[in-house]
Amino acid sequence: MIEDELRAAFARYEALTPSTGPVRAAIDRAVARRRRRRRRVRLAGTALAVAAVALVGFTVVAPRPPQPTPLATAAPSPPPGTALNVLLLGLDQADASRRADSIVLVHVPADRSRLYLVSIPRDLLVPMPEGGTDKLSATFALGAGSGDLAAGYRATRQAVTRLTGVPVDAGAVLTYQATRTLTDAVGGVPVCLPAAVRSVHTDRRFPAGCQRLDGAQAVDLLRQRYGLREAVLDRERNALRYAAGLLRQIREQGITSDPVRLGRLVGQVGPALTTDTGDLSLPALLSVAVRAGTADPVALGLPVRYQEWTARGFEPDPTLVDGFLDALRGDRLAGWTAAHPAQVVSLR
Repeated sequence: MIEDELRAAFARYEALTPSTGPVRAAIDRAVARRRRRRRRVRLAGTALAVAAVALVGFTVVAPRPPQPTPLATAAPSPPPGTALNVLLLGLDQADASRRADSIVLVHVPADRSRLYLVSIPRDLLVPMPEGGTDKLSATFALGAGSGDLAAGYRATRQAVTRLTGVPVDAGAVLTYQATRTLTDAVGGVPVCLPAAVRSVHTDRRFPAGCQRLDGAQAVDLLRQRYGLREAVLDRERNALRYAAGLLRQIREQGITSDPVRLGRLVGQVGPALTTDTGDLSLPALLSVAVRAGTADPVALGLPVRYQEWTARGFEPDPTLVDGFLDALRGDRLAGWTAAHPAQVVSLR
C-alpha cells in the first residue's frame, strides 16, 4: 500500500522536475573553460621558461631535477613606456652550497628596441646581510638554506638591486637540465667563439669560430674557465654568446608563436625552472621579450676589476661603473655602449 502511494506521488511530481540537460550542459561548459584556463596558464609559464633560457646560458656542473616552484602570482601587463629588468640565475648544484654560478640582468628598454644582457660576475664582492663581504654567488646559498630555491632567488635579487639601484621586475632560476634539454629541443645552438676552448672535464675541443652545439656540448662549454685568458670573465662571455645564439635560434624557428611547439616544451623545460613574475603577467613578459628580441641582443659585463689585495674576487671598476649604472638606471644603455664599444661582448 505504502509503495503504491509513493509511486503515485513520484508520478504526480515527475513532470514538474526540470530537465537535467541544461544543467549538465552548463557543467560541461564550466569544466571546458577551466581546462582551457589551466592550459593557458601552463603555456604562459613555459613561454617564460623558453624566453628565460633563450636570454642567457648558464654554467652548471651536475644534474639535479628540482620541482617547479612559482615565486609569485601573475598579474597585470607592464605599463607602456617602462623599462624592465629580469634577473636570471644559473644554479650550480654540485654540492649543498647551491651557489648561483651565473648571474645575468636582462635589461629591456622602454622602446623595446633590443635586449641588453648584463653579466654580473659571481665572484663580485658585495656586502652581506649579517655583515662583512662575500662573493655575490654566496647570497643564493645563504637565502636557500637547505633547498628553498625561491628564497635563494630573493636573496640574490635583493643583493643585485642594492648593487645596481634598479628594481628587478621578474626573474628565473635555471638548472643544468633546462639548458641541456632546451638546447637539444631547438636542434642545437650556434655559438661563435673568438678563441679555441679545451674542456678540462671531457677533453672536448671547441675551435675558434662559429659552430652548432648540442645540449651536452653546450653544458660542457659553459662549465669551462680553466685555461681561458681571463678565466671566469671569459666563461661568462661565452655564456652570453651561447645566450645570443639560443635566442636567435628560437626567434628564427618561430617557437614562441607556435602553440604546438610551445606546448611540446611544457613538460620538457618547465620542471627545471623556478620563476618569479613579480607584479607582471607571464604572457605580458613573454610579449615584451619577443618584441625586444627581434633585434640581436647587446651583451656586456658589469665593469669590474680584480681585487688583487685580497685575491678573492672582483670589485666594481671605479673608472667605469658609475657611468654604466647611471645609464642602466636612466634607460640609456644604447648611448653608453656606443661610447664604450670595448665593453661590448662580441657575439659573432
